[in-house]
Amino acid sequence: MVRLSLGRIKFSGRENLRTFAGVLLTCQAGYEPLLARELTELHGVTAGEKGPGWMRIGETDTPPHADLAFAHLALLEPVEVRGESVNALASRVAELFLNSLRNERIDAPWPNVWLGPAEMVGLGRRISAVENAFAEQLKKKLSRVAKLADPGPPRGAGAARGLFVFFADFDRALVSRTAWIHGPRRMADDPQAPSRSYLKVEEAYVVLGREPAAGETVCDLGAAPGGWSYSAARHGASVLAIDNGPLKGGALDHPQIEHRREDAFKFAPAGGQSFDWLLCDLVEEPHHVVRDIVEPWLAHRWCRHFVVNLKFGRVDPVALLRELRSPSSPLRAHAAEFRIHHLYHDREEFTVVGRLP
Repeated sequence: MVRLSLGRIKFSGRENLRTFAGVLLTCQAGYEPLLARELTELHGVTAGEKGPGWMRIGETDTPPHADLAFAHLALLEPVEVRGESVNALASRVAELFLNSLRNERIDAPWPNVWLGPAEMVGLGRRISAVENAFAEQLKKKLSRVAKLADPGPPRGAGAARGLFVFFADFDRALVSRTAWIHGPRRMADDPQAPSRSYLKVEEAYVVLGREPAAGETVCDLGAAPGGWSYSAARHGASVLAIDNGPLKGGALDHPQIEHRREDAFKFAPAGGQSFDWLLCDLVEEPHHVVRDIVEPWLAHRWCRHFVVNLKFGRVDPVALLRELRSPSSPLRAHAAEFRIHHLYHDREEFTVVGRLP
């Protein structure tokens, strides 16, 4: 668990500003029930108000921000801002932000994040309008600070200080200066990528905080049609792609990809051989993948970093999370660190990233 002690911003006597001691969590729309179950069954925390792709929890002694698989972003101690018009909302966000800057010096780029449920038709345009109006007001008040605004959450995972605004409705936003970044985000597609799974592994690199590099070696188990192999090769690594199926698109005949038509479950590195990376995205029962691929690869130290997808469509995902984090899990036994996430581009699957000692 991660403890974060944060000072609260109080706006007494202002009916359009209200401070909450809890946390607003965002997740992929449609997976709110699983996030609520994860909170309750694994952390003993009860979710409160919910909406499409978000929910709130109250103040806890040990908030489970870093341990949540289904959460994408956690806004800590958000302030609720209300306003009927674009200018009213922008002015109240600006007032909150400027007041919170007292005794604080900003000399580096700061995350300026504006979000809301994509399921609410027209909300995206509203958010953009309020964000633009806020930017104009900030530029007039503090042009130097405005120039340092960096759109979007920072790369990687952990606590971040900046401005985080989440619209729960057209006239209601929750605003925080501090957020816990889990890492999931929408990635840009590549027309040469053989499949949409390319987006998942690119997103996984963001969560892990690094990607394969030139001079590194990668073993991609269950590679076909080659989305993950293409991604690793695109970053400069040399890839061994293991799959009985064919490679396609940018992975086909790529000079940095060696394709072997073998069974991923039967493949093992030759004596003394190891790889910088293990990539694995198989449409298989997750316990089978953990037992017959993850455990031997980590136990024998055949890789240094790993990105593995586990499909939970036919198993209880919360029970699977509990198993993966239990003391008997091969992740606990062999990995120096690991993270489990339901990514923006994931469907009924977890992406597990980590490294060995």
